[in-house]
Amino acid sequence: MSTRTPPRPRPATMSAPARSRSALPLAGVRAVAFALMAAVAGTALLDVPAPTAAPPPATAAPAPGAPGTPGASGSPVSVASTPVHFTGKAFDTCEAPSVETMRAWRGSPYGAVGIYFGGRGRGCPGQRELNPGWVASVQAMGWRLLPVFVGSQAPCVEAPAKKPFAIGADPWGQGTREAGDAVRAARALGLGTSSPLYLDIEAYRRGDAQCAATTLSFVRAWNREVRRLGYLPGFYSSADTGVRDIEAQRRAGTADLPAVMWFARWLGKPALATEPTLAPEAWTPRARIHQYAGNVTETYGGHRLVIDRNAVDAPVARLATARTGAYSAVSRVPDRP
Repeated sequence: MSTRTPPRPRPATMSAPARSRSALPLAGVRAVAFALMAAVAGTALLDVPAPTAAPPPATAAPAPGAPGTPGASGSPVSVASTPVHFTGKAFDTCEAPSVETMRAWRGSPYGAVGIYFGGRGRGCPGQRELNPGWVASVQAMGWRLLPVFVGSQAPCVEAPAKKPFAIGADPWGQGTREAGDAVRAARALGLGTSSPLYLDIEAYRRGDAQCAATTLSFVRAWNREVRRLGYLPGFYSSADTGVRDIEAQRRAGTADLPAVMWFARWLGKPALATEPTLAPEAWTPRARIHQYAGNVTETYGGHRLVIDRNAVDAPVARLATARTGAYSAVSRVPDRP
């Protein structure tokens, strides 16, 4: 989603940001719970079941549904338990901040954080802080997590840094394989079934029908496999490209669409319910995130970050426990106001 190059100034109403942001170096204490990390990681690396055979693209015409029941297209969501929801403000930043920074930012208006947990297209692939101990520590502080997977991108992606990660000649097979990668990475961090995994598709050229069709095939395959493996498929993109195209497919009754919609339109203020690209009934209830500002600098408790701002009314990750050698969901915690 982000690269290591400095951000360029953008208009306040930008709806398709080509997300360039560098993570600021953070000096902090790595307060990781090593015992928990070892316990969770020991079982989290279990093999993901083999992908299903690639079916031919198909359509259906059910009504949209809420996460945890039918998906946005009506496809069954095979999750182990009811997703945990969060309503409030969230931020995302290229690299997971230190535990010390996350503790300092508890005094901020944000209650959730986006984490870039996998994918070959990540702008900050190192993620020095992101491990099972970090996940457990920040969750214990009260933070809620929005896991973002930045995999292959549209063949006509706009951001130059993302062009090397273009979807190849077999978009359905590639989407299925990368969904398996996403679930493995989520399990390795201790994120349990029914957690949402948000697929990041950056802004791409509008009006390119072949590019849009290739991207849709990849996204649908990724969604189908993520659902099959017990997680909830979410989707992040520009309101004027990826989101617009997925909404058109929802109206057409296409199957295997995302269960949660995270749309980027940099208005400077939240507009969860009034995004003009989406029909009022689309991805409701509790299945929307609006990224309303990007590449802004904020400081809390003496710790500065460059972030994107988000308004959330959607599922967040739930932790798994390794105590019984299998994954089970941690009890739901109340949403932060």
